[in-house]
Amino acid sequence: MRYLVLLGAPGSGKGTQAPAIAEALKVPHVSSGDLFRENVGKGTELGVLAKSYMDRGELVPDEVTISMVMDRLSRPDAAGGALLDGFPRTVEQARRLDQALAALKGAVERTLYLKVDDEELLRRLGGRWLCRTCGASFHEVSNPPKVAGKCDEDGGELYQRADDNRETAQRRLEVYHQETVPVVQYYQEQGKLSEIPGEGSIEEIGQALMAALEGGK
Repeated sequence: MRYLVLLGAPGSGKGTQAPAIAEALKVPHVSSGDLFRENVGKGTELGVLAKSYMDRGELVPDEVTISMVMDRLSRPDAAGGALLDGFPRTVEQARRLDQALAALKGAVERTLYLKVDDEELLRRLGGRWLCRTCGASFHEVSNPPKVAGKCDEDGGELYQRADDNRETAQRRLEVYHQETVPVVQYYQEQGKLSEIPGEGSIEEIGQALMAALEGGK
């Protein structure tokens, strides 16, 4: 069983790279965000429990999150392992995951860490604009519209979501550094961490990720 973890800050490109890695390894891509949406949407017992915390503005306890992840890993398509994306977020979650996998006679084989400079992350996170009509996405620097404020596709008005401005992006990175960077150290101390520069073309980064898996470093 190949259990792999993909770590990286918001904007590091995890969501772009994860599906390709999972497909190449023939294991499911298990995203914690997708799991929450699935369980809440279907009204499962765990989903109802998680929603009760979220509705009160409280953090969902680790026990609930771990239960969702382990329930997903118990499905037939994960019999050969899985690529975990967005989990674990804290050292406590990483410890709980180790314990749960040990009960299955498994373990995290390798952790891939997409490292991107904070200024680049802020540039990526803080400049996105969306079309109100068709939802097309643009970026002030990397993919600007031909006419400012107008969608290239249908001429619709472009707007910026609250979580796409620089101030919100800065807060998201602060939370990431406080909670998730220690997870990087946790796996590094276990000798299971591969650090990959997250700047470059999608193809170059993807090749570096696969090389790290194949080379084990």
